[in-house]
Amino acid sequence: MRVLGVDPGLTRCGVGVVEGVAGRPLAMLGVGVVRTPADGELGQRLVAVERGIEAWLDEYEPERVAVERVFSQHNVRTVMGTAQASAVAVLCASRRGIPVALHTPSEVKAAVTGSGRADKAQVGAMVTRLLRLAAPPKPADAADALALAICHIWRAPATDRLQQAQAAARAARTSGAPGAARAPRRTSGGTSVRKVTP
Repeated sequence: MRVLGVDPGLTRCGVGVVEGVAGRPLAMLGVGVVRTPADGELGQRLVAVERGIEAWLDEYEPERVAVERVFSQHNVRTVMGTAQASAVAVLCASRRGIPVALHTPSEVKAAVTGSGRADKAQVGAMVTRLLRLAAPPKPADAADALALAICHIWRAPATDRLQQAQAAARAARTSGAPGAARAPRRTSGGTSVRKVTP
């Protein structure tokens, strides 16, 4: 599985591509940051993020895209920019029909380091180790993007099984349509009567 991880941000949007399957060594195919000027006009900055992500999708053709789920922070301005960049990443992938998964920061930290409270240095160190890199990717946004991709590869089998189970349950609920056999119904005389709708 080839996954593009996106650590969303307006000034620095981390991107990283990892390939592999759960339980086997993973390989980093590329890592970087899409940058926009902090004093730029919002619309133009979002266009720049879109173009950057599109370029990564063109070059690496990932099967999945993993984006950090935006959560509430004290700095509303920061979280708004993060949410906007996140939406651009989801849009770019969805436009191409690429499945998108959202992972919270604590999910990513727990998957990569074993602790949902790990700091950025610990995440960077584990990403370096897991991908057998010579040094931690810089800046931290790039390492976070790789961590997102790793998290998704490791969590994908369980997530896929859950989605399949949910789809089967939905199908079972809707199979009560006309033509489906119903359970036997007891009459007052104690005999069983099975009613089948034509």
